[in-house]
Amino acid sequence: MLRILDLFFSLTGLVLSSPVLLFIYVVGLFDTGSPLFRQERVGRDQRPFILVKFRTMRPDTASVASHLADASAITRLGAFLRRTKLDELPQLWNVLKGEMSLVGPRPCLFNQTDLINERAVRGVFDSRPGITGLAQVSNIDMSTPELLAETDAKMLASLRVADYFNYIIQTVSGKGAGDRIRS
Repeated sequence: MLRILDLFFSLTGLVLSSPVLLFIYVVGLFDTGSPLFRQERVGRDQRPFILVKFRTMRPDTASVASHLADASAITRLGAFLRRTKLDELPQLWNVLKGEMSLVGPRPCLFNQTDLINERAVRGVFDSRPGITGLAQVSNIDMSTPELLAETDAKMLASLRVADYFNYIIQTVSGKGAGDRIRS
């Protein structure tokens, strides 16, 4: 049932937001010259996939978890996109392709070995990663791998359709700060 909702909402979201996606893409060309950010992430069953987002940091920024990135790397447009969560819109393509779900654990980088190990022990990789979930609306980010993996596993063990909509509504209404950037 959740996969059917993912398909419906990702396709609908891509169609309805296409003018916004195009606008952000064009503005991003002037901001960084490379408005789309593609990065290999850990997916379901620990298989790699390429996550697509709008670029919020300078193109020369090191490929590290957000909490390890330098705040000065965020562009002016990037700050706006992060604050409004519009940088996440291109991930609807990942959801449509079946690499992600709208709701699930945020996909980590392959160099986040502590988080990968904690998630593997708890069976978190049995599910698709998501754009949002319990950890995101609870302000738990990747800087606390054990707590994040515990929260992801808790969410997945009890995830129902009502929870799915609840996490999406909370995210869209602004709950959760997203991945923190050090100052």
